[in-house]
Amino acid sequence: MSLMKAIVFDRIGDPRDVLRLAEVPKPVRSPGHILVKTSWASINPGDGLFVQNLYPEPKKPKFPAQIAGNHGAGVVVEAAEGGTLLPGTRVAFSYVDVWAEYISMPEAWAIPVPDDYPLEKSAQMVNLVTARDLLDMSGAAPGEWIAVTAGNSTVSTMLAQMARAKDIHVLSIVRRRLALPSGESAALGASAVVELSSLDVPLGERIAEITKGKGLRAAIDGVGGPMAGDLIRSLSFGGKFIVYGGFSQERFSLHNFDILMNGVRIEPYLYRYFFEPPKAEDRAWLEDIVRTTKPEAFRVRSAGAHAADDFASAVRESFERPEAGKRFVAFGE
Repeated sequence: MSLMKAIVFDRIGDPRDVLRLAEVPKPVRSPGHILVKTSWASINPGDGLFVQNLYPEPKKPKFPAQIAGNHGAGVVVEAAEGGTLLPGTRVAFSYVDVWAEYISMPEAWAIPVPDDYPLEKSAQMVNLVTARDLLDMSGAAPGEWIAVTAGNSTVSTMLAQMARAKDIHVLSIVRRRLALPSGESAALGASAVVELSSLDVPLGERIAEITKGKGLRAAIDGVGGPMAGDLIRSLSFGGKFIVYGGFSQERFSLHNFDILMNGVRIEPYLYRYFFEPPKAEDRAWLEDIVRTTKPEAFRVRSAGAHAADDFASAVRESFERPEAGKRFVAFGE
């Protein structure tokens, strides 16, 4: 039996406490599946939710030695019978058992990418898809304003760049500004930044000032807490409040009229390929995401790839200093 390296866990808990590097059996390609050699796997907040058993069925851990991780990129080494993805094809994917040297998965879950598409982008296709979906959900037109919370996060910076390409203004809300090279904030798309740690007026008042009283067409929130109520009250009539995460443990409060008299819609977003793989009709849409994000001008904040043996520091830094950039576990080139 061939063995491979994988990052696994045997009990529910904080990823920083329960994950371990192990040698496990290398998967044998199942009928209808492809076998992929993992290159890089990205570390995302959702990976922590899986380890803490917070995902709904059927995405529940199975013990012993459940392999962690959900998103990455690699190279096909064995094709499916009658499949179209031949050995040597580079692919991005969101599946299960990803933090391992090899993965067997149905071909439909793999998204082909060009050989020269950067690994730091293909290994986090989940975030590119999420950012594009959230921008589309906002319904914002050129010249309108949307706000994003966790403005230093991967999804928010990707979304801001996509919005700028459509002449949509993004208000980025951050706990504190990062020390960045001159000009990088503009390159990452935000038209305005609100730093909560130095805000000296109510958030709603600052938003009204920035938008010249027009308010927000949409607020895209991955944080929650009292700020969410302020954002909802800052929406223009018919605006959307879109929830895709919840970093804050605090709740927010509203009056019915905050919603009713402003025609506000509150909508959740769950990653579109969470339960089902990409459909055939999605291929052109996915190819457009790859095409528009491939140029070097489309920036992603990457903190680099860690060897599998150093996964613990990669996980720790990802959860304790996410603003430093996306981190990856490297299993190969």
